[in-house]
Amino acid sequence: MLPIFRPAVALAAFVSLTLSAAAADCAFRAGSAVTPAAIGDYRPVLKSCEAADGRRAMSIREMTIGGESVTLLADPEALTTRLERLACWTCRDAGDEELVSTRMGRAIAASAEAPGITHRGFLQNAGLTRGATSGAFLTGDLCPSKRPLDRAFFARLAASGPHTPVALAVSGLWLTHHENDFHWLIAQRDAGALDIVWVDHTYTHPYRRKLADASNFLLTKGVNPENEILRTEKLIIANGETPSLFFRFPGLVSSDPLMEAVRQFHLVTLGADAWLAIGQKTGPGSIVLVHPNGNEPFGLKVFSADVARGAIPKPLEPLTAAPE
Repeated sequence: MLPIFRPAVALAAFVSLTLSAAAADCAFRAGSAVTPAAIGDYRPVLKSCEAADGRRAMSIREMTIGGESVTLLADPEALTTRLERLACWTCRDAGDEELVSTRMGRAIAASAEAPGITHRGFLQNAGLTRGATSGAFLTGDLCPSKRPLDRAFFARLAASGPHTPVALAVSGLWLTHHENDFHWLIAQRDAGALDIVWVDHTYTHPYRRKLADASNFLLTKGVNPENEILRTEKLIIANGETPSLFFRFPGLVSSDPLMEAVRQFHLVTLGADAWLAIGQKTGPGSIVLVHPNGNEPFGLKVFSADVARGAIPKPLEPLTAAPE
């Protein structure tokens, strides 16, 4: 029996394939020859954009790479980000009022208004510390370190199942000295072992021992928060990856002006309610903090022990699911 030809079905399938191909052509990933210096005119924006295939997104950064205009797009409901060629989109300037009714706008506002603990001259652990679901959210800080990445920790993590979610807070100085480790992590992600969200953890991650927190970390005299945030994003992009909508302060130390600065860059400030190395316990919705950069092995041991005895709420959730 000959198959019945249905023109409408065939046309729909053709249109779907065409739009999928167009979307794929619009996606951008920096090549191996791209350096942060090759990313020009990198600037924060807020624009409402629509593609020819009907896709909509918010542009939060624009830049030029290799002569092409590129945009960092955010899905205001899924809280995911992607890099695409700007020529594929029609964009117009937008105001913060257009974000108010979106999940992205609510997440940014809620994290900026979460005060943490107020100390004299600084805030501690301000921002999003608990997720909206009952599972746990694993985050790992990659602060500057002379030690190698704890790859064994990630191997144990991946053993829990494919595409295990983890959010990694990357400092620029860690990445510049650990490119092999960074690209090893990418390889684990590409192989389906891990599902990684890249969190901005500043470029230099300033810290001096014995200096009071009120004048340490990003509160160090002369530190430029804009440079710390945007320079790290550029470095992540130059290494072929995409910055997320999330930002974590070094030491979880901030201030009201710093919280407002992060808000103006349309990022969600990330805290933690279970920093395992300092004895904090996990519970439903906990944002768990460990340091797999070699600086804090005790926290990794606690995490593994907690997993073994069932003390980490299941399932591990992707960070994009944390905000309400």
